[in-house]
Amino acid sequence: MPIIIDEVVITVEVTNQVSGGSNTQPSATEDKQAIVNECVERVLEILKQKNER
Repeated sequence: MPIIIDEVVITVEVTNQVSGGSNTQPSATEDKQAIVNECVERVLEILKQKNER
């Protein structure tokens, strides 16, 4: 029996913790780009899994 997905919910958690001892923080544009890239990767992975079924 096929499973139909009507809605996909994507959540993103953003933290400003500096890791690795670095004192410089990325600019707001870099932060936004990183978030967008992560979202795109997750959506593509979900779509790939959906197509494999």
